[in-house]
Amino acid sequence: MKISELATKSQINAKTIRYYEQVGLISAPQRASNGYRHYQPGDVDTLIFIRRCRELNIPLDDIKRLVEVQADPNASCAVVDKIIAEQLAQVQRAQRELALLEQSLQTLASCSAEQVDQCTILHKLKAREG
Repeated sequence: MKISELATKSQINAKTIRYYEQVGLISAPQRASNGYRHYQPGDVDTLIFIRRCRELNIPLDDIKRLVEVQADPNASCAVVDKIIAEQLAQVQRAQRELALLEQSLQTLASCSAEQVDQCTILHKLKAREG
């Protein structure tokens, strides 16, 4: 199949598919005599897997490892478990940071002034820490 069909079936645009080839996430396809890339049905499955990993914000290097480990069906799941555990920890850290950011913004989000020169939000942001 051509790259346009692969892009449609995998829901990944052609430019991204070419990038994934460049960085080694997917293997380079065979080329037809006219130079067009010719993809196999298994490439659709690989790209869907990659897209789902990206939806989970898994870094490309880790996705590459997850793709590679599937080459040996008898391999240990330890690498997979480690990557997912690290991603979960990253998400949990981000949630804690966002909760702190939310608290900071909530303390600022109340100003009854009608003019900028009396705005308590701006005064709090300008205040020197003491």
